[in-house]
Amino acid sequence: MRLATFQTTGAPRLGAIRAAAVGGWEVVDLCAADPALPPTVKQLLERGAHGWAAARRAAEAPDALPLDQVRLLAPVFDAQKIICVGLNYADHASETGAKYGDEPVIFCKFPTALRGPEAPVELPPESNQVDYEAELVVVMGRPARRITRAEARDHIAGYACGNDVSARDWQKHKPGKQWLLGKSFDSFAPLGPWLTTADEIADPGRLSIELRLNGEVMQSSNTSQLIFPIDYLVSYLSHVCTLLPGDLIYTGTPSGVGMARNPPVFLKPGDVTEVTIEGLGALRNPIVQTSGATATTP
Repeated sequence: MRLATFQTTGAPRLGAIRAAAVGGWEVVDLCAADPALPPTVKQLLERGAHGWAAARRAAEAPDALPLDQVRLLAPVFDAQKIICVGLNYADHASETGAKYGDEPVIFCKFPTALRGPEAPVELPPESNQVDYEAELVVVMGRPARRITRAEARDHIAGYACGNDVSARDWQKHKPGKQWLLGKSFDSFAPLGPWLTTADEIADPGRLSIELRLNGEVMQSSNTSQLIFPIDYLVSYLSHVCTLLPGDLIYTGTPSGVGMARNPPVFLKPGDVTEVTIEGLGALRNPIVQTSGATATTP
């Protein structure tokens, strides 16, 4: 099943994406099909097995809207935590000359960075080195606290495409290397186009992943390049903090990022990024300049 958050007019709605009989995609308004269902994906996940069963029944409703008649938002737009993994692809570590150890590099983004498909990524005046990073995103479905790797998959709701947009000048050159702030400017966490449930993905560790910039392939790899696989990451993180329904884990990016190119390629107004992951759809976002006066960094 593909779960989405969408808008026509008014408040966001919970939807299920399915293939239309005439081709393309359509969305079922799950709240219209079953008014007892909650309006957001996160709230649905919090209901557990009962919520899943009701959503699957509602997804069979005959009425649906063509996908091009709705606006898709980030499937989980109200995540409590966005946890990210750095240097988690062997090919990316190689291109940057970075060494990786026996444990993953972990950082976070603020939830205000989340954006949906087609929503603009805003280039802040405080940075002129904004980069793209295609990533497989894990969406947690059940609370996880000190679980084993063998238990991890049972706690995952599904997967989505993500873009870990990064201000490299903040991440690399600020005092103390500001990973958190360099990754957390508003709009720096595109997510979507929908959540594909875990039962639809046979092996999340063997998915092709690609990013195109203005139609040109910049990143092309496979999640088989992950240094720390998904079950390891979920278990590892659960021994530090309780993972909750709707929490997001951006699992790292493959080679081809802009900062590693010669010359470097950074995002500029008018660009368009598109992340595609096998079985998960395509996440497309235009790049714009943040409106307003140029800020002075303290």
